[in-house]
Amino acid sequence: MTTDQDISYVHGYSERETERLYDQAGSVRELIHSDTVYPPGSVVLEVGCGVGAQTLTLSQNSPKATFLSVDWVENSLALARELIERNKISNVEFLHADIFDLPIEEERVDHIFVCHLLEHLFDPVAALMKLKKYLKRGGSITVFEGDHGSCYFHPQTKEAMQAWNCLIEVQERLGANSLVGRELFPLIKTSGFQNIRVVPKMVYIDQAFPELRESFVHKTIIPMVEGVKTQSLDLGLMNERAWQKGIEGLHRTRTGENGVFSYTFFKGTAIR
Repeated sequence: MTTDQDISYVHGYSERETERLYDQAGSVRELIHSDTVYPPGSVVLEVGCGVGAQTLTLSQNSPKATFLSVDWVENSLALARELIERNKISNVEFLHADIFDLPIEEERVDHIFVCHLLEHLFDPVAALMKLKKYLKRGGSITVFEGDHGSCYFHPQTKEAMQAWNCLIEVQERLGANSLVGRELFPLIKTSGFQNIRVVPKMVYIDQAFPELRESFVHKTIIPMVEGVKTQSLDLGLMNERAWQKGIEGLHRTRTGENGVFSYTFFKGTAIR
């Protein structure tokens, strides 16, 4: 299975994190999937499917494609299976496996879908090069990643920025990269893919978008920051009082009349 040297999931596997992943998937569903549809009969490898947050939409948008959805955490796969079965979806096969050693033959799949995975890998190029071997000649890969350095909000307090930057720092100290979105083009190019296209996908939220403010800022972004509290305090990046003020400051970006929040994802596509 994947070892600690291969992947580091900074957010953990708690029940709250599962809820956050589902909320995040729902809030940015159109942003990720509006232009991702696979043709009938195609075989799609979804790498790092986790709790199935993206699997559900992928399979619903392409009901006549077959999805091989892979993850190395058994508890997450169990939740993904439950979600797919509950929605009566029959075109998904789940695999409990290491992404560096998948139990499928080379050049088996028509397409690969990777979402919110590269930021947690110590060597994303090695992963992409390995995945490329499973892809048929002329097949496509789609990679979707965020970039924590693209976050802007108002009102912006010193403590809120410190709390947000803790998320970046903790992940970096674990050997991963929360700024990976801006690196998609060079990563995909270095991995040997062709016809690369990277498109920024911005989420902008003000008081005109109350539902998105609730689902993305309140239920996705702030819990993600709160998830690194223990590491941040243990590392001395902030103290308890400053941390609490930082979280309160982040909440004001969604509760205040003039609150604004902006974040950019990056979507890359390429051909083998």
